[in-house]
Amino acid sequence: MIWLAVSPALIVLQLLRDVPMVVRTLVTATIAVPIVVYGLLPLLQRLRARLVASS
Repeated sequence: MIWLAVSPALIVLQLLRDVPMVVRTLVTATIAVPIVVYGLLPLLQRLRARLVASS
């Protein structure tokens, strides 16, 4: 489930190609972690709970 949340966030953030690697890594971590922890993982957990409940 974590992989499903992290991968799309990192793929989108890789659009920062022209930025130096250290800055890109800091920006990616600063943006991706809150998006994944507070946005995508709760959504995926709710979807999973619905799927389990309906089975």
